[in-house]
Amino acid sequence: MGKLLGFLDYDRCLPSDRDPLERVHDWDEIHKTLALEEQKEQAARCMYCSIPFCHSGIVMNGAVSGCPLHNLIPEWNDLLYRDQWNTAADRLLRTDSFPEFTGRVCPAPCEGACTCGIYQPPVTIRQNELMLIERAFESDHVKPRIPKRRSGKRVAVVGSGPSGLAAANVLNQLGHVVTVFERADRIGGLLMYGIPNMKLDKKFIDRRVDLMKQEGITFEVNENVGVDKPVKELRQNFDAIVLCCGSTKPRDLNVPGREGKGVVFAVDYLTAATKKLLDQSVQLPDEMNARDRDVIVIGGGDTGTDCVGTALRQGCRTVVQFEIMPEPGAERAADNPWPEFPRILKIDYAQEEAIAKYGKDPRNYLINTREIVRKADGSIAKLITDRIEWVKNESGRMTPQPAAGTQKEWKAEIVLLAMGYLGPEDTLANALKLSRDKRSNIEAFNYQTNQKGVFVAGDMHSGQSLVVRAVNEGQLAAAACHEYLTK
Repeated sequence: MGKLLGFLDYDRCLPSDRDPLERVHDWDEIHKTLALEEQKEQAARCMYCSIPFCHSGIVMNGAVSGCPLHNLIPEWNDLLYRDQWNTAADRLLRTDSFPEFTGRVCPAPCEGACTCGIYQPPVTIRQNELMLIERAFESDHVKPRIPKRRSGKRVAVVGSGPSGLAAANVLNQLGHVVTVFERADRIGGLLMYGIPNMKLDKKFIDRRVDLMKQEGITFEVNENVGVDKPVKELRQNFDAIVLCCGSTKPRDLNVPGREGKGVVFAVDYLTAATKKLLDQSVQLPDEMNARDRDVIVIGGGDTGTDCVGTALRQGCRTVVQFEIMPEPGAERAADNPWPEFPRILKIDYAQEEAIAKYGKDPRNYLINTREIVRKADGSIAKLITDRIEWVKNESGRMTPQPAAGTQKEWKAEIVLLAMGYLGPEDTLANALKLSRDKRSNIEAFNYQTNQKGVFVAGDMHSGQSLVVRAVNEGQLAAAACHEYLTK
């Protein structure tokens, strides 16, 4: 352990963010960095405890506790503190294919399970991770790792999100010939078009993809497998297939007035905004442009937050966010003990920006939309909502019920639906005749589907989840695929 009792000597410290009223006028990343000595002090806070729950990666009470990748956190924190940056980065890269992604967008379940966090603020694990990998890139420690031998086996990876990139990375390092197929025009999947630039600058995706190309991986964009490219062609030309297509069926809103212009799925909205940012010649569809509009975001998760941040950067007139669940408390509740992921009230970047601009938090809790009211020309005029109460039904399940006398009208011109996803799309699953579970996800045993040589990973397999979990599944599916190819 580098610094005995360092957690008593140093307070938790995160780098400051850019000013909210400044950053809403651009799409640059919002976080700054600490000086190296300050980051070393933060690493010194790691207790090197005998049972490090931070890398447990277990599911507790429906949420992940600790790192799903089982990152060797105490080890690289110690190395960071001792100024052994390259060794620390190598230790981090043993378990995480893409620390530059997880260090930016992961909600850090590792910190929720940090032993130090029982009685004081936890170690800044995510920030330490990000500093390690960025310093490794800046110092040219990260170089292309070209396999010395090739197996001669060809693997098709369908989907280039976090699980697809992770699977491709591992399979390539194991010596197989890997081709990644992506139906969009750029590589990255959810990382490219589902997460806005202020959280994950796309130059970091391009940097990693360029590295993977140098290592021998082939990337094919605008290839919609199962639609433009027949599944039969992949079966004929490849020894194995790894499906990493995500959970991309958005949950819809079944209320009067839903049909018509102005109601947009969050992923479509975020995709359009990023495409415009990356190519200024792209024309934004009218309903994808929040400038001088009243915007309502339905959904209180990370995607809803990203919609708020995007609307602010587009210059919306107002933005409001609906959440059907109750407002979390400021502290852990009795039924949410350590080391579970803490379900507490947080002010995320977009809420901070809305507060700075409008003077209040955009989130409204326990809200259910009853109707979307439209004008004579079909455009949206307003939303009608009810405040709800969660009550037990006859079977004992908690269900939302409208509270009497709580009906309210809200100004709106654009409504963004960020209510989660219902599972993978049907086209590819049906074409390959894949078995599904009761939630419509693709069934698999050790990541192999009911079809020989066809593997699955990420949200397509586990349902909508975290980027860090998708990376982990991609790596594990690659290991299972390698075992199949080398039998």
